[in-house]
Amino acid sequence: MIYIKTDEEVEIQRQSSLLVGKTLAEVAKIIKPGVTTIELDKVAETFIRDNGAKPGFKGYGGFPATLCISVNDEVVHGIPGKRELKNGDIISVDCGTFMNGFYGDSAYTFAVGEVKESVLMLLQRTKESLYLAIEQAIVGKRVGDIGHAVQKYVEGFGYSVVRDLVGHGVGRNLHEKPEIPNYGRRGSGIKLKSGMCLAIEPMINLGVKEVIQDSDGWTIRTVDKQPSAHFEHDVVVRNGKADILSTFEYIEQVLNKK
Repeated sequence: MIYIKTDEEVEIQRQSSLLVGKTLAEVAKIIKPGVTTIELDKVAETFIRDNGAKPGFKGYGGFPATLCISVNDEVVHGIPGKRELKNGDIISVDCGTFMNGFYGDSAYTFAVGEVKESVLMLLQRTKESLYLAIEQAIVGKRVGDIGHAVQKYVEGFGYSVVRDLVGHGVGRNLHEKPEIPNYGRRGSGIKLKSGMCLAIEPMINLGVKEVIQDSDGWTIRTVDKQPSAHFEHDVVVRNGKADILSTFEYIEQVLNKK
């Protein structure tokens, strides 16, 4: 079943989504070589709880942490731990919050220190593909239009789209229908209706599209060990233009000061 949110529900959910953006900005402040991923996780959990919310991922399906932190060739679902970030790394930080009955879910991939130009371009173009996808999240379009926008853009640069993982509906549950693949045909799939809340999240690899799961049962990484980038926004389908509930504004204010 696909849930259509009322305007009131959307505004409640917006607060959860905005809190994710603010949390990721707190994390961004301390991303640097030498920091461990568990330190980032602790900052996020403290900030979320201090703002009257609960971590959306912790305990979800047994996941042990507040953040999914995925470094370099890790695509998603990396578990924070003692790993120290190094100069030249990239780090995808995916965060969820739960507040007033609704989830927020957003992700951003950060550069650590001096990163290769080819990898920086992967990050930039993955983020650009997210906004191209969001342009398709309007009444009358279909799920396939969203995926097609991502696929056409990134494959034009020789990148590949992860097939095994997809975006999703979000609201009272962290994962709701419909699934939102980052590939597809124009005009295919479920028709989009006003009030649908979607977590759109391109996961784009510098190399091949194939991925494998680590023995921890969570971490997904590229089979060829090439870097992967991941950006995610929560959006509401509307007439003419989607309403983005989450934000990168706070994150980018921090990054611009670094």
